[in-house]
Amino acid sequence: MKTVLRNVTIMLFLILVASCGYKNPNIYNGPSKVIYATEWKNRTSELGLDAKIYRSLTNWFQKSGSLTTVRNKAGADLILAGEIVSIELPSLSYGTNNIATEVKVRLKVRYILKEIATNRILLEVPTEIWTEEYLVTTSSSTNSDHESDALDEIIEDLSQKIYQRTVSLLPQI
Repeated sequence: MKTVLRNVTIMLFLILVASCGYKNPNIYNGPSKVIYATEWKNRTSELGLDAKIYRSLTNWFQKSGSLTTVRNKAGADLILAGEIVSIELPSLSYGTNNIATEVKVRLKVRYILKEIATNRILLEVPTEIWTEEYLVTTSSSTNSDHESDALDEIIEDLSQKIYQRTVSLLPQI
């Protein structure tokens, strides 16, 4: 009996959501758009960071059936370009013998989204700083893994934000 009641409740909820016109703001279903996504300039010594951002952005834009990212400008509607300005690893806290116990990865970026046909800037972010903390251990390989995980978290959050901001702008184009 509980299962039947639960299933009926779920069905009523789904019908209610479907009938109220709910639209997921993270999915773009408008007219097809092609985005020329450039590889970001990497001004840091962190090799491969630009490629990680490119892959993450591409994964986010693939969530929509109406958006396509390409590596060539020909035939594209929009251009998304960016730059990794700097990366810093300041210590946050210290333990015994003044040894760092927590570090914050600070990634500074800038990016721009333009409509190619009109050369109109849709989104320009001249400076954005992303941070993620991680704990320091006595193992350098573990610390390297923690730093990499923190950077991966920043990249995922950054890509999601760029995707969401782009999708929110597209119906206005």
